Amino acid sequence: MTSAHNTLRLALAQLNPTLGDVEGNLALARGARAEAAKLGADAVMLPEMFLAGYPPEDLVLKPAFQEACFAACEQLARETADGGPAVLIGLPWVENGKLYNAYTVLDGGRIEAVRFKVDLPNYGEFDEKRVFASGPMPGPAVLRGVRVGLPICEDIWTEDVVECLTETGAELLLVPNGSPYYRAKTDIRLNNAVSRVTESGLPIIYLNLVGGQDDLVFDGGSFGLNADCSLAFQLPSFQSTIVVTEWTRGTDGWHCAEGPKALADDDQKADYAACVLGLRDYVDKNRFPGVVLGLSGGIDSAICAAMAVDALGADRVHAVMLPYRYTSSESLEDAEACAKALGIRYDVLPIAPAVDGFEALLKPVFAGKAADTTEENLQSRARGTILMALSNKFGSMVVTTGNKSEMSVGYATIYGDMNGGFNPIKDLYKMEVYRLSALRNGWKPEGAKGPSGIVIPERIITKAPSAELRENQTDQDSLPPYEVLDAILEGLVEKEMRVSDLVAQGFDLETVKRIERLLYGAEYKRRQSAPGVKVTLKNFGRDRRYPIVNRFRDQGRAAFTPGPKLAPRRGSTGTDVVDF
Repeated sequence: MTSAHNTLRLALAQLNPTLGDVEGNLALARGARAEAAKLGADAVMLPEMFLAGYPPEDLVLKPAFQEACFAACEQLARETADGGPAVLIGLPWVENGKLYNAYTVLDGGRIEAVRFKVDLPNYGEFDEKRVFASGPMPGPAVLRGVRVGLPICEDIWTEDVVECLTETGAELLLVPNGSPYYRAKTDIRLNNAVSRVTESGLPIIYLNLVGGQDDLVFDGGSFGLNADCSLAFQLPSFQSTIVVTEWTRGTDGWHCAEGPKALADDDQKADYAACVLGLRDYVDKNRFPGVVLGLSGGIDSAICAAMAVDALGADRVHAVMLPYRYTSSESLEDAEACAKALGIRYDVLPIAPAVDGFEALLKPVFAGKAADTTEENLQSRARGTILMALSNKFGSMVVTTGNKSEMSVGYATIYGDMNGGFNPIKDLYKMEVYRLSALRNGWKPEGAKGPSGIVIPERIITKAPSAELRENQTDQDSLPPYEVLDAILEGLVEKEMRVSDLVAQGFDLETVKRIERLLYGAEYKRRQSAPGVKVTLKNFGRDRRYPIVNRFRDQGRAAFTPGPKLAPRRGSTGTDVVDF
């Protein structure tokens, strides 16, 4: 930093912490600081809640965890006495009996400043009001002679915090984020940041986490905007990186010398990359040696196998074909071809002895009852038991492979093909699975550990989908075509549409009513399903919290229009007033 404080070299550490690994996250921060020093930076900035990991959920309420995070912050602060770069880092912070989502400036051997998050998100995947107190409106902090505003993530989604920082003399806005991925999120973030820059006239640096945490994926994609809203830099998505940006103060404020401008992936490539990163981090951060999955010759298990190899490498993926009398020769051929294309271990374990044994065991109790889906589900449950046995014996996690279309309507067997530890395609509808499979055959993601070229045989993509639990079965025996099913489900799940609204779009009334019944009726199954990567605005889990016991069915009612006398109006005191 010059004596006039007219330049600032700021290192941005877009990194992947592990929730709860305070010592490991501290080591990552130290490494980032050392790299920043080599690059001649004045300071290094890390994302939101970095020392703890994000989102910490109820773990953050544990006093021992709070103390461990604070001790790590103090230790890192003491290390800044060496004259190297200052550190900006986030952690949970207890003050006056309240717990805050905090961001700190560490420099000169001490904690120079601390700011608390004001606007706590409490929607979708966020529950911050459950665990954190809202901080007071902040003023700027001083970083090497520069007055910087430190709004934390949600603080820039409305104008109030940035307005306060502008009025109290901030010169730059440094925004640490833990912003999870969903489709088209990049444009939403950028548009929001443009609004804050336009209102304040201040440049903004938006630094995001990268990595998987349970069902969430943080995609990085950090960026900077100059005061004229021009793009100063753009970091890559789904990758850890440390980049130095150089800012210079002129007569019209601060401006960034042109930095790297990574190209953003389109939605389909981003979805695939999110699924791979989410699976990789779930397996690695939970310290599984690898994964095992049933490879049926169908498209869902094939794309999951490809994602697993891209995430972990072929040597950590074990595929098992579990055929029964209804398994076609095509499925056997296709599963083997897929395993060969991916270069993974492939075993064939026929399940007839297990299924026949169950049927013999149950025969006295089932006497006089015709065969039905019970016998079909025995096949699925035998497969689930075998995969779990392999997991127990060798330590590998079972990857479950049901897509969002199936999970929506319960077209899956609980304690059978739903068995598993993690599902990379849980938030992808069936038609999206087809699209991503075709995409992967012509494109290999940056950093993927799998082979290039065709990894999902073409016949797997083109043949009619089937669970193969009875002779000549196809999915469309029980469900409408997936193009129709997925469109109805998107309306019911993502958009919370009325049945009548979907019928007005041209869908058959009885079909929509049936899908709605299946959707609600499968809630108890979904509660017992494995977590999986979130890629849509509303996944099953954090985003859509429906009761299991629920007798409401829309069934095509017309939209309700309140009458003029019975609708409550707001009184002058804000209370409801009802006229009769």
